[in-house]
Amino acid sequence: MRNTFAAAITELATKDPRVVLLSGDIGNRLFDQFKENSPTRFLNCGVAEANMTGVAAGMALCGQRPFIYTITPFATTRALEQIRVDICYHNVPVTIVGTGSGLSYASLGPTHHSCEDISMMRCLPNMTVLCPADSAEVRAALPAVLKQNGPVYIRLGKKGEPAVHPADPPFVIGQSLSVRDGTDFCLLAVGNVVHLALEAAKLMERSGISAQVVSMHSLKPFDQARVAQAFDNSRVVATIEEHSRIGGLGSTVADWLAEHRRSAEKFLAFATPDEFFHAAGGQQYVRQQLGLTADAIARRCLDLGEALARG
Repeated sequence: MRNTFAAAITELATKDPRVVLLSGDIGNRLFDQFKENSPTRFLNCGVAEANMTGVAAGMALCGQRPFIYTITPFATTRALEQIRVDICYHNVPVTIVGTGSGLSYASLGPTHHSCEDISMMRCLPNMTVLCPADSAEVRAALPAVLKQNGPVYIRLGKKGEPAVHPADPPFVIGQSLSVRDGTDFCLLAVGNVVHLALEAAKLMERSGISAQVVSMHSLKPFDQARVAQAFDNSRVVATIEEHSRIGGLGSTVADWLAEHRRSAEKFLAFATPDEFFHAAGGQQYVRQQLGLTADAIARRCLDLGEALARG
């Protein structure tokens, strides 16, 4: 995803002179083409993320369209006060791009894990929260972001994420994208685990279950019509995310159920627990430990479907 972002933002900058890219001391070679094309509009702000956020807010107030880019916990947690007061309070069009989200940097420990960022960004007034599933959604998201007049947070994976779309999809903020049709179950997934939902759907198909898979790329605003459709038409509805069970997609859907007085009987939420992960290991290892695998998702969904069928 990060390579795709670099190529897409470079292209946008050649077309829109307002686009400015601020880096938190990473991605220097990644943005070589951007710097060659737009040398005065790339700023390496160093290991000073709070200051970088304030600078971006000032640029936006002067009519520019700044993008902040660094590793997710440093783009969000470290600079949360500046995001809240400098960007969201003034409702200025700064786009915060967090790379290596979720457990992408699992082997570097909790300082580099970002399983709370969606929750923090969602609760900020004026903030739009986007979680592309693959490179195609990243490319499609950036032009839509430039049409926004307020703050945007884009949550990216790291690299090597499997493609879930054969071509760039139509990307509308506030709407979702169906990436697999199905009639029995509905898997609502977000960001870099949409491909796991697709794998789980294929596994369930062996048991005679047809599962729809939806990329809920827009978390705020989110696609309430899609959620209503899922609960109206599916026997099991599951949310899947590489984020804490608190404040992410699962919480968003749970809030919707409570607000609309709907039963949660058919609802499952796959997410990370409300605790730090202290063991050492790569992303796949951590996912296995936390039950964020296609096998685990398929098994729990099938178990719930069977339990509901028995009454």
